[in-house]
Amino acid sequence: MSKGLKIALIVVAVILVAAFMMFGWFRSGYDRVVSMDENVKGAWAQVENQLKRRYDLIPNLVETVKGYAAHEKELFENIANARTKYFQADSVQGKIEASNQLEGVLSRLLLLREAYPQLKANENFLKLQDSLEGTENRIAVERKRYNEAVQMLNTYIRTFFGRFFASVAGISSAAYYEIPEGEAEVPKVKF
Repeated sequence: MSKGLKIALIVVAVILVAAFMMFGWFRSGYDRVVSMDENVKGAWAQVENQLKRRYDLIPNLVETVKGYAAHEKELFENIANARTKYFQADSVQGKIEASNQLEGVLSRLLLLREAYPQLKANENFLKLQDSLEGTENRIAVERKRYNEAVQMLNTYIRTFFGRFFASVAGISSAAYYEIPEGEAEVPKVKF
């Protein structure tokens, strides 16, 4: 074999190894951003599972309270409106806003038990309240997991190569599940 052919084979081998390494690097980065995006979607699906559970409990809770607090029509309408907005929302951000609106109204609903002593003693109300409180805890846990997944994705997308891989994969940053400033305050119930 001639010296020129050996050099040509070495150059081809180096190019193939470099191409293989570049392909591996590209595939790894691409797969990483896709995996993070799927993690965000999976975490959001878990949030939705718990929100759905909450929305399934609400009609039962409302019906139990209605008999005791018939004059709280506005509260019941707000609950129905928030529930409708959630199911009509076509984006994660829309569902987050509807869910946040409902959280404030729900706290008012649960505070009604203070104004109606007989409601405190109602077994159905107590069971539903416990179920709803458990669901709210689950929502908090899933919201935390979702926000952690969003943080990982958004942080990666902000890196130099992460931005490149995200644009190649068509993935953009995700929205955090944040509670609006006004919702963080303890609701005041007036009768």
